[in-house]
Amino acid sequence: MKKTRTKREAAGQTGIDEILPEYDFSRTSHNKYASRYAAGSAVVVLEPDVAAAFPSSAEANEALRALAGIIQKHRSRRTASRRSL
Repeated sequence: MKKTRTKREAAGQTGIDEILPEYDFSRTSHNKYASRYAAGSAVVVLEPDVAAAFPSSAEANEALRALAGIIQKHRSRRTASRRSL
């Protein structure tokens, strides 16, 4: 059975998932930032106005830990008050 060519093949176009021949990846290196992301860590993208409030990731983590502590205390109080009802 003869295979028919699609319109894309006939026009010489490449598919979305195909690499164009003019792209040269022969001198690329592996992701040099991959080691920064330890197993179990998550990457979170902050909006620019929020990111501007934190000059470093350490300060952002410190603020989030403080907020997480407040949330946990609030949740435990709500749970305790519901148990007494």
